[in-house]
Amino acid sequence: MRVSEKRRLAEIGSTLTGFLYTACRYVLCVLLLLFIHVGLSTPQDTQSRKGVKKIEILNADELRFSKTDRNLQILTGNIRLKHNDAIMTCDSAYYYQKVNQVKAYSRVHIEQGDTLDLFGDYLFYDGRTEFGQVDGNVELVDKETHLYSKSVTYDFISDIARYTDHGKITNGDNTLTSIIGIYYVSKDLFHFKDSVKVVNPDYVMTADTMDYNTESETAFFTGPSELKGDSIYLYCERGWYDTRNNKTSIWKNALIDNKKQIVRGDSLYYDDNTGYGETFRNISITDTSYNIIVKGNYAWYYKEPERFLVTDSAMFIQVNNSDSLFLHADTIKAVTLPDTSAKGYRLMRAFYNCRVFSEDIQAKCDSLSYSFRDSVIRMYYYPVLWSEENQLTSDSMAIFTKNRQADRMELYNSAFIVSQVDTVRYNQIKGRSLTGYFRDNELYRININGNGESLYYLVENEEIVGVNSGKCSDMDINIEDGKIREIYQNKSPEGVINPPAVIDSLRLSGFSWFDSIRPRQVLDIFKKGSRSPESGSK
Repeated sequence: MRVSEKRRLAEIGSTLTGFLYTACRYVLCVLLLLFIHVGLSTPQDTQSRKGVKKIEILNADELRFSKTDRNLQILTGNIRLKHNDAIMTCDSAYYYQKVNQVKAYSRVHIEQGDTLDLFGDYLFYDGRTEFGQVDGNVELVDKETHLYSKSVTYDFISDIARYTDHGKITNGDNTLTSIIGIYYVSKDLFHFKDSVKVVNPDYVMTADTMDYNTESETAFFTGPSELKGDSIYLYCERGWYDTRNNKTSIWKNALIDNKKQIVRGDSLYYDDNTGYGETFRNISITDTSYNIIVKGNYAWYYKEPERFLVTDSAMFIQVNNSDSLFLHADTIKAVTLPDTSAKGYRLMRAFYNCRVFSEDIQAKCDSLSYSFRDSVIRMYYYPVLWSEENQLTSDSMAIFTKNRQADRMELYNSAFIVSQVDTVRYNQIKGRSLTGYFRDNELYRININGNGESLYYLVENEEIVGVNSGKCSDMDINIEDGKIREIYQNKSPEGVINPPAVIDSLRLSGFSWFDSIRPRQVLDIFKKGSRSPESGSK
């Protein structure tokens, strides 16, 4: 190859190399500029790619740009702005176009959808986060709910309004105030905390923490809570109250006072419209007008006509400063019956395994009733009554009381009195019927009417000296300090006194001894044991 051709090829190669070098530099510069552009892209560019809308200016009487900040637009007069589904109106505003934010002043009004309106004196709104804060004479209106506060923040994405410096809500007849409040608009739910108070024409409710559903008008409370009305007082630490339908369910130290009874329990339900209540576990119903208490682990109650049932460890207590009476049964029921008085009278019934304890009188039967009108306790199905040393049995019996003390008792059919002399000997009196008389709750006199029989041990200086056996139609017995002192036989008496040599463990027909089932303290009324024709020591 000639020298000239070699030189030409070298020049072409040099030119090609220079072109490729220049092209590569250009491509690298373009890529570098592209990376710089992406890295330095403005927030609004990023927002545009993410679908965030700019705030739209629908109307303003005057619009001008700030001399110091070209991104700031100053709007005055009949301003109307839009962002997503929210329309904002005011008298003047600053619109920061670059960051998509608005500061609005005077007669601020935000409309969202068809139902929510938010009013105030000042608004800050961020279009990037769709978050706003309204200050000064704030009012939020949503359906039937009005919220008033000094300052409210509103999240337009999640539809949540908040205040932290006192607020007032009106909904129907209810006015609610608190220091802190959160309104979940889409759920119609308020959450209140700190000094919560609901005022209704019929009651005032206070709580530490409360949730309130504006659609159902139901309050849910946590922490110490009270409701006070003309005819009801309620306390609990957890629960809910339907203010529209006047229904409540409460628990944790729950208490309802309807001005007639005070009801306590682990869990209480009450419908004020129907007057029906139900309660579970650790129940007590206190009736201050009759001075009685009923306890158990389940109960239901009706206000009109007044009646209740208590079961599961049921216990009735007639409160008396000197000697309260305690009754346990499987089930205790009470009803208020009409009579000539305005309020009627109460009749209480107890069923199955009834036991009664007081300091002076104890009893056992299978069915019992107590009339508050005539203050009579009636016992049925194998009743047993103990008064000091005396055991009394019959087919049925009645105890008549005055001023909450026993006045007299009547035993019907197969009346039998037993008192223990020693481990094998018993004083015994029986007859067709019996009337006993009390003084200061102590039995002091007994009348036997019909078919009277007696077997009485004579004791001198704690030694048995004889036994008096007798029969007589009617008998009068005097009792002192719980012991039989004198027996008067009337109408053709027959009797004999036997010497100690012939004395043994004598028994009259129908004798039984039920000392093993006698309640000797309050808790004994819960012990098992029965009196039946086959039971008892012979």
